[in-house]
Amino acid sequence: MCVFCHHAARESSTSQCDVPKDPHYPDCPSKVDWMRARWTSDPCYSFYGVDGSDCSFLVYLSEVEWFCPPLAWRNHSSTPSVRTTPSSQVGTGKESLSFMRRRIRRLAVQWSAAARRLDNRLCSRWREQKRILVHVGFLTEESGDVFSPKVLKGGPLGEMVQWSDILAALYVLGHDLKISVSVKELQRFLGVPPGRGNCPLTGRLPFDLIYTDYHGLQQMKQQMGISLKKHKCHIRVIDSFGTEPAYNHEEYATQHNYRTNWGYWNLNCRQFMTMFPHTPDNSFMGFVAEVMNETDKRITRLNKVDSMAVVYGKEPSMWKGKEKFLAILHRYMEIHGTVYYEAQRPPEVPAFVKNHGLLPQQELQQLLRKAKLFIGFGFPYEGPAPLEAIANGCIFLQPKFQPSHSSLNHEFFRGKPTSRQVSSQHPYAQQYIGRPHVLTVDFNDSRQFEDAVHEVMRTQVDPFLPYEYTCEGMLERLNAYIEFFIFCHKQPPACWPPLSAMQLLLAQEGVSCVGSCQVEGLICEPAFFPFINNPEAFTGLRVHCEALEAEVNHIFPAVSVEPGECFLQKEPLLYSCAGVQAKHRRLCPCRDFLRGQVAMCKDCV
Repeated sequence: MCVFCHHAARESSTSQCDVPKDPHYPDCPSKVDWMRARWTSDPCYSFYGVDGSDCSFLVYLSEVEWFCPPLAWRNHSSTPSVRTTPSSQVGTGKESLSFMRRRIRRLAVQWSAAARRLDNRLCSRWREQKRILVHVGFLTEESGDVFSPKVLKGGPLGEMVQWSDILAALYVLGHDLKISVSVKELQRFLGVPPGRGNCPLTGRLPFDLIYTDYHGLQQMKQQMGISLKKHKCHIRVIDSFGTEPAYNHEEYATQHNYRTNWGYWNLNCRQFMTMFPHTPDNSFMGFVAEVMNETDKRITRLNKVDSMAVVYGKEPSMWKGKEKFLAILHRYMEIHGTVYYEAQRPPEVPAFVKNHGLLPQQELQQLLRKAKLFIGFGFPYEGPAPLEAIANGCIFLQPKFQPSHSSLNHEFFRGKPTSRQVSSQHPYAQQYIGRPHVLTVDFNDSRQFEDAVHEVMRTQVDPFLPYEYTCEGMLERLNAYIEFFIFCHKQPPACWPPLSAMQLLLAQEGVSCVGSCQVEGLICEPAFFPFINNPEAFTGLRVHCEALEAEVNHIFPAVSVEPGECFLQKEPLLYSCAGVQAKHRRLCPCRDFLRGQVAMCKDCV
């Protein structure tokens, strides 16, 4: 029964139902006209008690939607609420979900220990328990669930690794979780009325936060209808490759040829959460790799085979065209592969390679603990495996891309909402780990490649894992995001990271803020842009402005080289660390960061 319109028919028979002409609700008359003509177009209107009378239209437009003023004869003393069912568990029946369950159980002890350590460091500081919906859109049947059939055949697992760790982290932080892997569950948890999505959700959103992905975001748009705009500040989008502001702003993207299949959601770009900290405009969510105890580290050091290499490539197609440098590697090392096959050895894998087939995680770890080298072929980009190999004491050898790969020159990135230049298979490993654990060379240069193999064989390394990819590091980061990232507000909350961390730079002509901050050993911080979008910032950098204007452009605030015209940003959603344009010098808000926890500044903890 409609909770809003109980007894509406009885009340309307004795009440005035003239359409009000209230200047505070200018759209009310036109919306009533629309309802008169189209109230039968979606069953959700009947669900809310609309029966074709003007009274029912006014009740709906004042209490379900917000286009008409509250009616004096209605009881407004209580706010209807939507009940949700008890929390669902990570489901059964799908191999992808079974994989996630196994991973969560395998890491349970590490998560528990990390939670205790973090709690002690935070001095058991009180944390508000949040009501959180986790909707894993890419695993729903409606999105095709292409991952489940591939789990047992060597398909990509990075997304499932990350989602497993997000679920585990939110749980051990003590939040109230609901988990959805189908559109029906999503409808039930959100309290979606029946119909075609024209009606909004009722009452308050029953969640403080919603974690989803691009598939889930599209499904939420279809199910929530016009309510998505009202509630989108609660959403966090898990986004492997990142979304830049120019692609996120729908109107701007359309007008300036930045529109793609994945962007244009008009979110605050910090609501997009990436697998690696490669895009400062977004937030770094990450995942975790398993950490060895001291006993396992000693055993690993003793068992390392200096002449043993494992190839990063589970699918036969990844091995095509790699014969030349594999032949060089074979002169010095025994090569092992983990390529999936059913009955016949894949012809793409050379005969001198010892192929183990697809290995369970524990057996793969044992293989990596013996190997000295983990070698990438250039694809997949930015996966979790290199970090897991380095954590097991391997050196990662990867190809340098010349020129860098991007949406402009490489099919894989085409259509993704980013212009990022990818300089190697794993830029994070190259930039934040580096030698001796990571070597990045030109595989087309035989001499350079051979020298790198020699360097690997004579270099001794211990297992290494950056703190941000440990359970404790991820918990610390996610806890800070939940506490400080507040995008649903009428008045701006206190800035986080704190302004004490800000360092303002003037970029060189045609250089992005990402690059300008990086040169100084800093990180561009998008949260600081509102505080430098003013004339005083130009003055502080000793920039003389012949003129000062505010425009909508993703590289502003900036100063033109000729004739020294200064520009402020008119659209806050377009504040961009990544934006770059010739003949402009950008104002760049940078900050310091903790080594091993790039999402946090020195004053953040």
